[in-house]
Amino acid sequence: MTAKLSNFSASQLYIIFSIAGFTGLMTFLPSEVQAVTFISQRDGLNSNDEVDWLSLGKVLTPGSINPEDFLPNSFSATSERNLELNVEIPQVDGLTPPFVFQTLPESEGIPTNFASGDYLLFTGLLRGTFPAIGNSGPLSITFDEPVKAAGTQIAVDDTFNYTVFVSAFDEDNNLLGTFSTPGTSSLALDNSAVFLGVTSDEADISRLVFRTSEANRAFAINSVSIATVPESSCILGVLGVLGLGWLSKGKKSGVMSNK
Repeated sequence: MTAKLSNFSASQLYIIFSIAGFTGLMTFLPSEVQAVTFISQRDGLNSNDEVDWLSLGKVLTPGSINPEDFLPNSFSATSERNLELNVEIPQVDGLTPPFVFQTLPESEGIPTNFASGDYLLFTGLLRGTFPAIGNSGPLSITFDEPVKAAGTQIAVDDTFNYTVFVSAFDEDNNLLGTFSTPGTSSLALDNSAVFLGVTSDEADISRLVFRTSEANRAFAINSVSIATVPESSCILGVLGVLGLGWLSKGKKSGVMSNK
């Protein structure tokens, strides 16, 4: 089954060659690194997915430390919408491995300046010292499929003022952008831990790397909010509307013919 060009109107031929030229440009022109933007509020991320560290099934309880509750320095997690991701935190001799704990009032647990009840992923520390020597990271999160936006709140252990950084990379390890902002820590349980988020023009964020200005100090992050996109691209949708729609009508009316 082939289409005779003579059977198409001038306007239909224009659309055919316009689509061909557009898809040709998409194939042969080099892709540009997309622009990314810093987001300082979780609501501004427009997320539709999340990773809660409780989902790992390992929570360290203060005063009853079980070695089995520590995490490996590289581990996988799954979001609420089944997006796989991998977390990497460098191993530091003499410090505990990473672990998850729930921040609560001091009478019940460990107070922080995250929201009471949050489950925090903590990089690891040397126990029994104050201020505690800790694992300063960086903490890297790699997504199995590129996302449009992602971010989390972050705070540094035993340090009141500092700077936090987030870097975004695409799947070819190209740096999309690095952003920084001041942060503070306290025991107020007031959800004041600073939010670090990144959003992109396209769904091309494959990895986020979090770090801080403080050497030898551990840090924690809470749930990671993620913005994913539908599997089908809007370009395919446009081609379907412009091309397949009227071609189907043409076929029904006899425009397509056997050769």
